[in-house]
Amino acid sequence: MILGDFGTSYCKFLDQEADAQPRIIAASDFPRETRVVYGTGHNGKRFSGQYVNELTALAKGGEALIPEEDFVLLDCGSRDLKFVQYENRRIKDMGWNAECGASMGFTIELLERYYQLDFKKIRVPERAFSVTCGVLGMSHIFDAVINDIPVDVAVARFVKGIAINAFRFAGSPEKLYLSGGLCDNPLFVQSFPCEVVCLGRFVLLEGLKSYTNPE
Repeated sequence: MILGDFGTSYCKFLDQEADAQPRIIAASDFPRETRVVYGTGHNGKRFSGQYVNELTALAKGGEALIPEEDFVLLDCGSRDLKFVQYENRRIKDMGWNAECGASMGFTIELLERYYQLDFKKIRVPERAFSVTCGVLGMSHIFDAVINDIPVDVAVARFVKGIAINAFRFAGSPEKLYLSGGLCDNPLFVQSFPCEVVCLGRFVLLEGLKSYTNPE
């Protein structure tokens, strides 16, 4: 049985009979004849036999991967932000923000490529830009560079601003579980003003598994 998470920038697939690990394919490259049994993601309805809402998949993935009774799980995607808050293993709150989190992950990846930066080598800055939108927030970087602030410092302040905005959107928890491709970005992860536990890119796929193995 094939499961699919059709993200804005990347698609993740798991063939439960053939794949030991999920596969990642750029959203622009996967075959358009692809069909999965269960799918999620903003393009999931087009390619899935049964579509699962992204927040639902995120919540079920969190239930499968996180042992605590109480936790907050935040998914930072290319296009938006999503979070679920659990109390006593039950959903207490959830949210989805495609405006204040607009193109957040995509913008960070774009900046990394454009300026040829290595986020593993950039320190977390003391200051952060006030950023509520990935696209519009880039103006802070351009203004800083014009005023002779090094590009890596300007981008680091932008990334920290994005992280703080995401942290507040999730309710400013003391401990945060993080999902999505930005788990691989140490500058972003270390910019959160709280403890962060990275779960990686495949939490939504983990949530889809619950539909193939119902209790």
